[in-house]
Amino acid sequence: MSRDEQLKQRWDQLVTILSNRFADGEMLDLDAIIYLIGVQELGKFNKKFKKDEKVNLMHIAICRLLEPFGYYEFEFFDEDGWPHYTVKEELPPLKAGEQAILMKGAIVDYFLEKGLIQ
Repeated sequence: MSRDEQLKQRWDQLVTILSNRFADGEMLDLDAIIYLIGVQELGKFNKKFKKDEKVNLMHIAICRLLEPFGYYEFEFFDEDGWPHYTVKEELPPLKAGEQAILMKGAIVDYFLEKGLIQ
C-alpha cells in the first residue's frame, strides 16, 4: 500500500471514530478535528469557549501538530494553563491542497501516537 493510500485509509478511519464520538456520526471536517485537538491539548473539556479562544485553540493544535516537523517548539504554559509555542522554522508556501495533506498527515501521526488508530 502506498503512503498516500495508507494516509487516506487512516484519515477515513480517524474521521469516522471522531465523528461518532463527538458529532453523533455527522462527519467532522479538518477544522473541527483541529479544534478538538486544541481542546485536548488545553485539557479544559467542560468549558464554553469564546470565539477568540476557539481561534487560539486551533492555533495551539496547529503548533502541537507541526512541532514534530520542526516548525514549532513548546515554550511554556501560562498562568491560565494555555500552552505557548515559538516558531522554529517558517512553513514553506503551500497550496491549499498541500496544506490539507500536511495537516491530515500530522493529525494521523498525532492519533497514532495517542493510540486511537493503528
